[in-house]
Amino acid sequence: MKILLPVDGSEASLDAVRHALHLMQEGLRASLVLANVQEPASLYELLLAHDAEAIEAMTHAAGVHSLEAAAALCSDAGVDFVTELGSGEPAHLLADIAEEQGCGLVIMGSRGKGETTGTRLGSVAHAMLHDCSVPVTIV
Repeated sequence: MKILLPVDGSEASLDAVRHALHLMQEGLRASLVLANVQEPASLYELLLAHDAEAIEAMTHAAGVHSLEAAAALCSDAGVDFVTELGSGEPAHLLADIAEEQGCGLVIMGSRGKGETTGTRLGSVAHAMLHDCSVPVTIV
């Protein structure tokens, strides 16, 4: 089984990685797909940068940075993983990644970095619960 782990560097997303690693330590045979989706640049960012390649490079760097802690957790646990980076509407692209990678499960945090404090369930987690074609576990 492949497990998709959407990661944005937030503590909730790292808790989801820890949960998946715990399941594997308990005997679940799975491979992991760590994914980060950056939202598209805002109009302000586009006007300010004037350089589509610079924005793409910054988006890629932000995605790589967001995956670092999760990748370190997996490496420390001796678990193999692959990474996926994307740019677009997060829930839609994450659902696409789950399908393209053949994932049978998504494990994700309840709220990411950009979510409003005090909410129990973030917008991406909510959308994944409703729109993803595979089971979603919220940590």
